[in-house]
Amino acid sequence: MNIQGQAAIVTGGASGLGEATARELARLGAKVAVLDVNADLAKKVAADIGGVAVQCDITNAQSTQDALTQAAQAHGPARICMNIAGIGTAKRVVQKDGSAAPLEDFARVINVNLVGTYNVSRLFAAECAKLPPLEDGERGVMMFTASVAAFDGQVGQQAYSASKGGLVGMTLPMARDLAQHGIRVCTVAPGLFLTPLMKQLPEPVQQSLAASIPFPPRLGKPEEFAQLACHIITNTHLNGEVIRLDGALRMAPR
Repeated sequence: MNIQGQAAIVTGGASGLGEATARELARLGAKVAVLDVNADLAKKVAADIGGVAVQCDITNAQSTQDALTQAAQAHGPARICMNIAGIGTAKRVVQKDGSAAPLEDFARVINVNLVGTYNVSRLFAAECAKLPPLEDGERGVMMFTASVAAFDGQVGQQAYSASKGGLVGMTLPMARDLAQHGIRVCTVAPGLFLTPLMKQLPEPVQQSLAASIPFPPRLGKPEEFAQLACHIITNTHLNGEVIRLDGALRMAPR
């Protein structure tokens, strides 16, 4: 699909990997809707790229439907959906005081990362399926954002790894399900990237993490994630695939 002139939705588009993707899409000529729970940050990014900011809680069906409607009113029906919103946590199953990890923490991560992504995707797909087909019968493309933790999660990452593993497992059946409508589905599983969250860590910790990456021995750049996301859009034969973007990193147990 040619990105130029297409309406695109980016969840989590106000910061980190989502912001980088929103900016790259706009640079390539897309009309970008920046969806995020943080309305102020979303407005800042949207203003910079000439897009529209929409506050959205992806775990809430009505909030998400309203956000997609608002985006469509601004830019027309979207053919591109970049699911990048997500959260993380680390909790050992048995805590230091001997108590069990809180169930609420596990459920929250699953709800945002996995259920939230499905929520956005189902609503996007239902509208995208109504659009006239483009070349090769394609109507749209969506991307999930998993993590290398889906494959080699570390100690304490049960919730995060399960949520990202769920996205990996959902990729192929979603692609098969939506093939009849000409909608492609791919997932990117990033490794260690220099996001705002990573920048909060002490510099020695950042350097240690970067040194664990075989090549290049540095943290990933959000722009590199964005470049891959946009390549998925333009390469019509990419479908049902999960792509690791990690510099050959394999996470240690801790």
